[in-house]
Amino acid sequence: RHWLEKFLVRFFATSQFKRSAMPNGPKVSAGGSLSPRGDWRAPSDGTADVWLRELRANLP
Repeated sequence: RHWLEKFLVRFFATSQFKRSAMPNGPKVSAGGSLSPRGDWRAPSDGTADVWLRELRANLP
């Protein structure tokens, strides 16, 4: 749980700033890549709050 919590905080706090140059929203395309240049786009203004609450509620 400790490392998953650290990952979530780091993912939302530090790695999303690079995406802010792209518009928020879905990319309409075929494929299944998680690359920042690929089909999946995370919102640049996302926060880890909901993810952390879910983690703390469901993992001991």
